[in-house]
Amino acid sequence: MRVLVISDIHANITALDAIINDAPPYDAVWCLGDLVGYGPDPNDCIERVQRLPELLCLIGNHDKAALGEIPLSRFNRDAGDVVAWTQRELKDENKAFLQTLPNKIQVEGFTLAHGSPNQPVWEYILDPTTADRNFDELEKDYALVGHSHLPLIFHRPFDDSFAMLRPILWGEIMALSPKMILNPGSVGQPRDGDPRASYAILDTEDMTWEMRRSVYNIKAVQSRILKAGLPERQSIRLDAGW
Repeated sequence: MRVLVISDIHANITALDAIINDAPPYDAVWCLGDLVGYGPDPNDCIERVQRLPELLCLIGNHDKAALGEIPLSRFNRDAGDVVAWTQRELKDENKAFLQTLPNKIQVEGFTLAHGSPNQPVWEYILDPTTADRNFDELEKDYALVGHSHLPLIFHRPFDDSFAMLRPILWGEIMALSPKMILNPGSVGQPRDGDPRASYAILDTEDMTWEMRRSVYNIKAVQSRILKAGLPERQSIRLDAGW
């Protein structure tokens, strides 16, 4: 089975549509959370994601905040302002969809979590030390995570070894080898210095992983952010990918 793996859409329908159109053929979609937050299109993104084939979808911290389950005080001022705006904008049926989403999913040989397997909603896996703590408790050979907005691959080949950060080879098919923690990066707000939307293709039969990028119309999203009265910083950051 070929799986389109996406995360951190953050209410950016233009980026989401770009990767859907750019992606090679796939059988299913695994979405690792944060459909909303930061961007101007929360309802469009939720409705678009629901139409994707064979969908598995997690809840992220911004999704929980949009439902009032995480206080605004947990966010910086700009992010909190967008959460408050999103709470007002969300349709009831889209809130209801978010409420159905789990924190973590175990499927085949994979653990899916927004933040980390140990702390599914909020923990960032950014370094080998944090990766090692999660490898120690990992129930499957592989974990797919988002949250950091950074495309990352950590590998610990032996239980008595330490986690290593693997390089990202864009557009190349990489063979998977237990145990790995893989992050496809962010669709709607990349933070690795590359403004293009980031995603991955997972082949669960051949056990391969391909990291991909897609160009999208950033100016159109920036215009909608400003028109909605959202913080200007959320518009500016899309140009540089931070």
